Amino acid sequence: MSKDYKNTINLPKTDFAMKADLARREPAMLADWYAKERYQTIQRHTAGRARAFILHDGPPYANGVIHIGHAVNKVLKDIVVKSKLLAGFRSPYVPGWDCHGLPIEIAVEKEVGKVGQKVDAATFREKCREYAARQIDLQRADFKRLGILGDWDHPYRTMDARFEADMLRALARIYANGHVTRGFKPVHWCFDCGSALAEAEIEYADKISPAIDVAYDAIDPQALAKRFGVTVDDATIVAVPIWTTTPWTLPASLAVSLGPELEYVLVEGPARDGRRVLLVIAAALADKALTRYGIEHAVPLAGSRPAPGAALEHVELQHPFYERRVPILVGAHVSAEDGTGAVHTAPGHGVEDFTVGQAYGLIDRYTASELNPVGGNGVYLPGTPLFEGQFIWKANDAIVELLRGNGHLLAFAKFEHSYPHCWRHKTPVAFRATPQWFISMEKEGLRATALEAIKAVRWIPSWGEERITGMIAGRPDWCISRQRTWGVPIALFVDRTTQLPHPRSVELFEQVAQRVERDGIDAWAALDPSDLLGADAERYEKVGDVLDVWFDSGVTHYAVLDQRPELAHGPDDRIMYLEGSDQHRGWFHSSLLTASAMHGRAPYHEVLTHGFTVDQQGRKMSKSLGNVVAPQKVVDTLGADVLRLWVASTDYRNEIAVSDEILKRVSDAYRRIRNTARFLLGNLDGFGPARHLLPVDRCLLLDQWAVQQAHDVQTAVMAAYERYDFPEIVQRVQNFCTNEMGSLYLDITKDRLYTMPTDSHGRRSAQSAMLHILEALVRWLAPLTSFTAEEIWQHLPARADGEPRGESVLLETWYDGLAATQGSAERRAYWSDLLAIRAAVSKVLEGMRAAGTIGASLQAEVTLHLDAAARARYADTADELRFFFITSSLTLADLDTRPADAVRAEVDGIEVWIAARASEAAKCVRCWHYRPEVGTFADDPELCGRCVDNVEGQGEARRWF
Repeated sequence: MSKDYKNTINLPKTDFAMKADLARREPAMLADWYAKERYQTIQRHTAGRARAFILHDGPPYANGVIHIGHAVNKVLKDIVVKSKLLAGFRSPYVPGWDCHGLPIEIAVEKEVGKVGQKVDAATFREKCREYAARQIDLQRADFKRLGILGDWDHPYRTMDARFEADMLRALARIYANGHVTRGFKPVHWCFDCGSALAEAEIEYADKISPAIDVAYDAIDPQALAKRFGVTVDDATIVAVPIWTTTPWTLPASLAVSLGPELEYVLVEGPARDGRRVLLVIAAALADKALTRYGIEHAVPLAGSRPAPGAALEHVELQHPFYERRVPILVGAHVSAEDGTGAVHTAPGHGVEDFTVGQAYGLIDRYTASELNPVGGNGVYLPGTPLFEGQFIWKANDAIVELLRGNGHLLAFAKFEHSYPHCWRHKTPVAFRATPQWFISMEKEGLRATALEAIKAVRWIPSWGEERITGMIAGRPDWCISRQRTWGVPIALFVDRTTQLPHPRSVELFEQVAQRVERDGIDAWAALDPSDLLGADAERYEKVGDVLDVWFDSGVTHYAVLDQRPELAHGPDDRIMYLEGSDQHRGWFHSSLLTASAMHGRAPYHEVLTHGFTVDQQGRKMSKSLGNVVAPQKVVDTLGADVLRLWVASTDYRNEIAVSDEILKRVSDAYRRIRNTARFLLGNLDGFGPARHLLPVDRCLLLDQWAVQQAHDVQTAVMAAYERYDFPEIVQRVQNFCTNEMGSLYLDITKDRLYTMPTDSHGRRSAQSAMLHILEALVRWLAPLTSFTAEEIWQHLPARADGEPRGESVLLETWYDGLAATQGSAERRAYWSDLLAIRAAVSKVLEGMRAAGTIGASLQAEVTLHLDAAARARYADTADELRFFFITSSLTLADLDTRPADAVRAEVDGIEVWIAARASEAAKCVRCWHYRPEVGTFADDPELCGRCVDNVEGQGEARRWF
């Protein structure tokens, strides 16, 4: 009857579950973290560290539940913060929210109505505050569920009274430095918002517009023709045709601009009411223009000569439907790319038009309603001839018909082109010249300061530097005023007559800020100017505009980083901003401008940018496409750690693809990592580091190799964390778990762990190596799969000094116990060759297995035929090589003795012949090796010799494998 040797086998044992069950397990862990104030504990523990790395949270907008893009952003931030903790930095994380602005106003209007109709301004602002607070609570719960550690109980909110007050203090400093101006300039205007828009609030989309060519007739046709060297009779019309896709701007047309160095020709155009028409067109565009007018070829008028645009300056033309004389101007903005080379100029509806109009004195010559006859609602103002009360987009058709009727319309077509739209309403915007407050890019050299500051920043990816440089170099002045209710006021008093700010404005800003800090922004609305201005109050009025919401987030470097004690930072500390790639024109941009205006430098040392989420086919997420992946659903089914691992494994520098199939693959990868950790933990059962942990150089050769592999991976992982290459980390860790561990080390050491005596040197050696590897692995994983890392941490044995472990792996730094004893070039070559020979043997055995000659590799007996030098290289380990190759027998022999059926392999110049056959020996029931001595032991006839020694005697001795 067979003996039962079951109790002599050391099988793995651990409470670390095989099935992750993350969706159920993570919420309990999360509750425990917050019950024990995990974030606060970490901050106390790391408070004394020499350097700080502060990831400053770019505030999400407090409106609506979080989407997958939010999850990507917050997880990336969390990975950075936790990796910096492990790297030895103090790394606090204070989350924030952007709370003012139009989206909240719109949502609240749906609930309580518009200000002045159903609700007063103070009540409306209070409702906005309540709405934002509810949205924050919803988003905060979802962010915490992702495993994001931070000071969630004390976030910064741009609607908090202290923050609003500090915004005014920031504005005061920018004002004091001379950057704030008031001007009548064209700004992007959304008719749905009823407000000016910042550059960052503009997105471009295709729009179909009416493209028209319109003739502007010369007041004195003979004088204009003379500049081309010809004379015409009194009946001939000489006109300058313009091409435009915005007919609605023609009521504000005050001039026609030509390129000063462009060459213009005088050509025959289509007749009008029987009268001859000559047209002035840029030579490079004449053919294309006349084709639109039904004329095949542009032939310059006989006897005429070309004229540069500069030669036609100041010629007067007749507006096509108003009794208005408009001059020809010259401007560098006119090109010969499209149209006619002549641009109708409406200074109230275009930045370039405004600039050239200002240079020629048009801004001072015309009234505000003539410069901009369009109201904030998109309707022509009262008194606008012909079009009063019409909405501008609808007026396009009326203007076209008017021109068609009076003969000035030369051509009409539908034209599809890229056009600016409001990013909130997705509707077309228009340029409107209105009185606004600006931060000037040139007045005090802000553009130059910001461009210089960019150079001192580390941009990740590096192309971010070029992108933001281009945006700063080409941007107009920053319009910071908005005509809204829910926002921080521009707390200035302006002279009722001159409209100039009060001479004590900087001092007054602080006095208002003190009131706002106590009572919130309603303090400005309630303020009686006489309380601050005394007898001057009658001369001054309060500005009614609020600040652009990009100013709110743009001054968080001052209102948050410079104010909160836990975020205190010195010259050796680092500050990072991390957001989506659109923020080069958003938060990165506004923060750079305000910091440059206040302090003359950038507010950050490092800026990391990530792409947007798309589906597996690269399409944007859309409910109509049915491809939306909600982070809440992922967390509730697969768990937050799978979502986190997906974020980490994706190249965030480009678009980030996500789908159920992608997440399934990530889940499989997670399972491999978890199973590796579980195997390591299971084999540490009964291992007490204080008693059993061996120095690495006393461990078996294979265990030293395994620790060396972990050391190499950790070196790569630490470097990858430093350069924020998270996919590289995931790949390194996965490969380590799958290849070095799963396919090799763990497979080989099972024999030693299971069959050798519990307290044998060979077994304690493997356990020591496994503890070292786990100590490193749990730290590599902590920033990525935070829940799983903490779960592993709780299952690790006590520290080697006998002290209990800290409550979190995040209280630690990178593991320093990975002694690199196998890192020399000679040792690396030794292992590389041995592993290559093993791979060659495995290939031979796989062929035998496929042929049915053997089952498992242990059924094989292998002889390696090598030259004398190679045999000498592996002679010391020869007795144990069978364990490394997982065969029942492995011997080294001379090349000359190889049998005819041996298989040749060449490994780095070493000639190897592999001879393998199925063992004819009996199988040991305990270790499953096929050994000739099985059956020769009277008391244990089913065991091999080493198992008899391991069960009955002192146990086998291992040195190598």
